[in-house]
Amino acid sequence: MPAAEKSVTIRRTPEDVYAFIADGLNNKLWRPSVKSVSLASGDAGQVGAVYAQRLAGPGGREIDGDYRIVEATPSESLRFEVVAGPARPKGTFTLRPTDDGGTALSFGLAYEPKGFMKLMGGMIQKTMDSEVKQLETLKAVLEQ
Repeated sequence: MPAAEKSVTIRRTPEDVYAFIADGLNNKLWRPSVKSVSLASGDAGQVGAVYAQRLAGPGGREIDGDYRIVEATPSESLRFEVVAGPARPKGTFTLRPTDDGGTALSFGLAYEPKGFMKLMGGMIQKTMDSEVKQLETLKAVLEQ
């Protein structure tokens, strides 16, 4: 089962970091693979919110990557599941306050491929590794 995880420490409060990641419209600011994003349904950053995304895909063509927020605990965790697109991983952001007022942020993705997608495991793993590495960009954006 492909999985990837990364952690960073950000010099912003958990409240600030959570507010930024919960609003999926910010994805374009730190995830270069996101070509467009909009709130498709629900309340921004809340359980049930669905964000419609177009992502850079193989061969330069765009693919769907819509996701739904399935758990939202402000300043602590945010869980989502991808609901459109060729691969549909589940993701978790976990936030902890640091002693100096910052945030220790972890981002994990996991995917259980079925059918034909089992043959794509290597490509899916590479994509997931790339996605979690974008936490470095998120850190830079939030610390500006």
